[in-house]
Amino acid sequence: MQETTADRTVLRGDCGNCFGLCCVALPFARSADFAIDKPAGKACPNLGEDHRCGIHTRLRRQGFTGCTVYDCFGAGQKVSQVTFGGRDWRADASGEHARRVFAVFPVVRQLHELLWYLTEALTLPVARPLHADLRRALEKTGELTLLTPDELAALDVPAHRQDVNVLLLKTSELARAGIRGRGKERRGADLMGARLKGADLRGANLRGACLIAADLTGADVRGADLIGADLRDTDLTDADLTGAFFLTQPQLNAARGSAGTKLPESLTRPAHWTAGL
Repeated sequence: MQETTADRTVLRGDCGNCFGLCCVALPFARSADFAIDKPAGKACPNLGEDHRCGIHTRLRRQGFTGCTVYDCFGAGQKVSQVTFGGRDWRADASGEHARRVFAVFPVVRQLHELLWYLTEALTLPVARPLHADLRRALEKTGELTLLTPDELAALDVPAHRQDVNVLLLKTSELARAGIRGRGKERRGADLMGARLKGADLRGANLRGACLIAADLTGADVRGADLIGADLRDTDLTDADLTGAFFLTQPQLNAARGSAGTKLPESLTRPAHWTAGL
């Protein structure tokens, strides 16, 4: 099954095989991230008939920074091409088909995010004692993404997420246990705007921490657990995130960094870090 591979390229958005679901299904409000208000289920005015964004190369300049941060973890193409067999949400004039598609998309997106974390956990040699359980959780999560639309709409995602999180917590403990100079316990910490320039955060537990606009310039974040950390406008200039785990592309996209920021191999340096946007 595709989702059980260690190749996480299938867990990245493929807009060419998606019907622009994130541009229609999800709501956004006028703010620093979005130039306009848009309710859930209504297509963004920048979305073309070909399901492509008409201002894709100018999103940040035109006030749609939030769009450049978002990633569906491959859920868009899964829902478009697998769950609904390639049937466009615009195919039904009554709108009923579209409503079903939009209801299912956020569910599959959450499942695909879990697939990302589980797949990463299986790449960590120190988590070997948990690999059998992690594989079972990965296979089960992959199977859930293949449920029918009605089954997906009725799925108790929080319950499944809780089961997976138990394994991810154990993985985190194993991965951070052997790190010398292990950072403090900062799970869920409010570090908004914190001055952490050059801080030693090796092996820190930063799960769910609020690091909005924090200064981590030159910080050592090697081997830290960053699952769910809010990195919006966090300054990661010249920071070392080598070996940091459960970090996602959307988190990086929301942060600021530089050519000198060291990243895990599975992630890509955001274009705006070096483009001055």
